[in-house]
Amino acid sequence: MTAPRRTIGSSDLEVFPLSLGGNVFGWTADKQTSFDVLDGYAAAGGNFIDTADGYSAWVPGNTGGDSERILGEWFDARGNRDQIVLATKVSQHPDFKGLAADTIRRAADASLERLQSEYIDLYYAHFDDESVPLEETVAALSGLVDAGKVRYIGISNYAPERIEEWFRITEREGLHRAVALQPHYNLVERAYETAYRPIAEREGLGVMPYFALAAGFLTGKYRDGVTVDSARAGGAAKYLDETGRSVLAALDEVAAAHNASVASVALAWLAAQPTITAPIASARTTDQLPDLLASVSLQLTADELAALDGASEQAKAA
Repeated sequence: MTAPRRTIGSSDLEVFPLSLGGNVFGWTADKQTSFDVLDGYAAAGGNFIDTADGYSAWVPGNTGGDSERILGEWFDARGNRDQIVLATKVSQHPDFKGLAADTIRRAADASLERLQSEYIDLYYAHFDDESVPLEETVAALSGLVDAGKVRYIGISNYAPERIEEWFRITEREGLHRAVALQPHYNLVERAYETAYRPIAEREGLGVMPYFALAAGFLTGKYRDGVTVDSARAGGAAKYLDETGRSVLAALDEVAAAHNASVASVALAWLAAQPTITAPIASARTTDQLPDLLASVSLQLTADELAALDGASEQAKAA
């Protein structure tokens, strides 16, 4: 599948316009299934994988870093590390909680060991740690760039005012700038547009939304009277309200017009929004990959985009 690559913010990272989420690797996808999904994504031209050092510590028997470990084994088996733009995150591993400078440095080394890599392309501060001065966190991440362990820095799950403070510190101290933002954003969660988009535009950030399919709700499988057997069902079913039903109806109409899936349309809408570089979506089986990949070549008309905007208008105020 040929798709023009997009550049992440002010970096030189050129990526496929759909990022493969690694949260399922070692959770709902075992090692072999994870390898199959990764192989399918790469074969389609995909080169942008997103994970975190905390994935998936919440699973009984897992220790954290499970996704990174599987990715490292895949890189080693395929010999393709230099062909992939790899994003991971720090602050949530059970052994490296928070964003103190020493914690960041030790967590990065642990991630590199699991990933069997000498560098991380994009390293996010996963969740804000207000117990640590922001200056300390920003300087530590910048130091990893100086050390050659990290190519670029990203920010995820920070309040808008804290992101603005981050950039003031960066400018004042002459540190390496963050180039990427990873927010919660999709057709039923649109607060990003008013709270974060102006910052992304002003600072020239590439934006990679997570929960791009609203924990599976925007695949269209969650409907009235339907029971879905999924580890994420609780997170998705909450969207089945008036706005959610309106969004599904609009997605159904657009999907029918393109002979496409609801998931493909939802991702195509997100990828078409201002500031968005690549939505993040995960596949726990290879059967789920085609709908995700189809989104990169799906061109929605202005009228279709407007119809989806209108159907999800209430999500902006959430």
